[in-house]
Amino acid sequence: MRVALITVGDEILSGDTVNTNAAWLGERLTASGADVERMTVIPDRVAGIARIVNEFRAEYDAVIITGGLGPTHDDVTMEGVAAAFGTELEADKAAEQWLAEEAGYSGDDLAPETTHIPADAEFLPNPEGVAPGCVIGNVYVLPGLPAEMKAMFDLVADEFGGDARYVETVETPEPESELLDRIETLREQFDVIVGSYPGEHVKLKIQGYDEETVTEAAAWLEANRLRRACFRRRPASRSGAAYPAI
Repeated sequence: MRVALITVGDEILSGDTVNTNAAWLGERLTASGADVERMTVIPDRVAGIARIVNEFRAEYDAVIITGGLGPTHDDVTMEGVAAAFGTELEADKAAEQWLAEEAGYSGDDLAPETTHIPADAEFLPNPEGVAPGCVIGNVYVLPGLPAEMKAMFDLVADEFGGDARYVETVETPEPESELLDRIETLREQFDVIVGSYPGEHVKLKIQGYDEETVTEAAAWLEANRLRRACFRRRPASRSGAAYPAI
């Protein structure tokens, strides 16, 4: 499954807020076997939201958009998503019922726009808050507050996936320039993807769909050094599971 992520928020573009949602979603989706192929941040503008949603929903299997949900003046994500689908916002009966029965709110407690989602969208409850999310077509609309986003994503997480992937990492103090030929040879000899991440030690991330192939590729890399170097190897993890940062 090919997935694109959209984060809405002027506060992220201005640097006032760090976009931790995209990083968390990228990790979760990759671990499930999905391919996250695009991440973008856009301002709180209806026309811009509609344009990007239309572009991404046509190109990718699924689109997740976070941020800008609620009844305040700058919460325009639902309106932008509705515009992308050529529909209008309307009060959702399921959202009203859930807020009354599960969250304990009455109609007088909330602004009228709180339960408005695009017509024909499927309501997603907010286990950690008030503003509802929704699914329309292949677009998943989630809150921006991290705790609310994570709780709502858990409701739909099983809808994202793909073939299990395996990962091994190899670290070396050698500069990247001395690894280029070996990385190219590794790609030619093994059906794996190799990522190179510089730092105090260069980290080489090897991933593929066959565990034995990934393990053999990591072993080959360790055995073919241009000069004596201290390699550290971490064992394979399934489905792209997270590994400790250097």
